[in-house]
Amino acid sequence: MCSSDLVYLDNAAIGTHRFTLRQQGEERELASEARFEVKLMFFTAYRYAHRANERWRGDCLTALNSRTDDNGTPFAVAKEREALPGCIMSFAYWNPQMLRQTQLLNAQTGALEQTRVVDLGSETITVRGAPVPAKRYRITGTKNPIDLWYSPADEWLALESTLAGGRRLRYALK
Repeated sequence: MCSSDLVYLDNAAIGTHRFTLRQQGEERELASEARFEVKLMFFTAYRYAHRANERWRGDCLTALNSRTDDNGTPFAVAKEREALPGCIMSFAYWNPQMLRQTQLLNAQTGALEQTRVVDLGSETITVRGAPVPAKRYRITGTKNPIDLWYSPADEWLALESTLAGGRRLRYALK
């Protein structure tokens, strides 16, 4: 599976987040890369770059390596199976099983975050210019709540989060 999402802040495109998932039997490997840039006139007000590689066995994360530059603040995470408590998951939007978790590993910081998922019901959203039936969920307990939409076949369709100042971050499938 390969997915590339356009990322918007309010209604302005600010970058992309690309996910590549390879599966061989019970083993999975996810590579993700995000690049955002928020410009005000000719000035770059915010820059974000993130690369992560995750290894999975079934629905359990077995390794995570990531590097992030969050507007000049660097983060690096390297976790192997021995450092991960039990069967933990990251914010693996591609895997709807993450919605059943009460804590998720933040790939940027390496911290375990306590989470709660609320089922917000069914609705129709626009994906790649066409209306699609979707199930909506909200993850709370994080710094900013995250809304996720999945197709009836459990394919991740969209993400939206309200940031500081009421600004809206949104992922839309390319």
